[in-house]
Amino acid sequence: MPDSKLDAILSATRQRIAGLRPEARDLARRAAAAPDPRPFAGALAGPAVGVIAEVKRRSPSAGAIREDLDPVAHAAAYERGGARAISVLTDAEHFGGSLDDLARVAGAVGVPVLRKDFILDELQLYEARAAGASAVLLIVRALAPEALAALARAAASLGLAVIAEIHAAAELAPALAIAPAALGVNSRDLGTFTLDRARAERLVASVPSGVHVIAESGIETRGDVERLAAAGADLVLVGTAVARTRDPRAAVAALVGVAKTTRPIGARA
Repeated sequence: MPDSKLDAILSATRQRIAGLRPEARDLARRAAAAPDPRPFAGALAGPAVGVIAEVKRRSPSAGAIREDLDPVAHAAAYERGGARAISVLTDAEHFGGSLDDLARVAGAVGVPVLRKDFILDELQLYEARAAGASAVLLIVRALAPEALAALARAAASLGLAVIAEIHAAAELAPALAIAPAALGVNSRDLGTFTLDRARAERLVASVPSGVHVIAESGIETRGDVERLAAAGADLVLVGTAVARTRDPRAAVAALVGVAKTTRPIGARA
């Protein structure tokens, strides 16, 4: 019996990866033949807190969010609303996503696209690169330091930016050790799916200056963005609040334009 919900998801992910082994050479070939990815650095610039809007049909914590979501229509609306990047969940079993969603979105928008999944193996990086991703998410809790570093190196060799996701202060050092393009701070514990926004804000504030920080999970309103901006977040990744709406452009537009602030020095997580 898995020890946590994350363990169950990782177990299913390993099974999927095992099924990819026979396709390894073809995946590598397709990744090498793919056009250069759109630089993710463009999503990190600017004086305002950037919004990364997510294509998301369901989640283990929220259940069904928008099962009929059209990934291209939603992503295009996000972009019109001012999103700096699009995150696409590609886990089918738990989030209702797919690599096809990723490829279609990457081909339809002009902003960078992030593959958000439980990345455990280089084969998944080949998949992301072949589908047009600009960046991938690496979850520090899910990877031993050696594996985290190896995947970061492999991603860089493919031209993919890395977002290193953390949930606890103990994960900060290994995340910073791989010099990610940005650090994701998730307010949701992936073992229990509980939210702790105050803890996440303290963790955001503790990140050294010069490191781009993306605040993730539980972000619903402009007030949430303002609070995270005050803690020092450079971007916010918003999923359920924009995915479930019938007017995703307006939902994103309501969140953009919050000014960045200087990250507090010496805060403790």
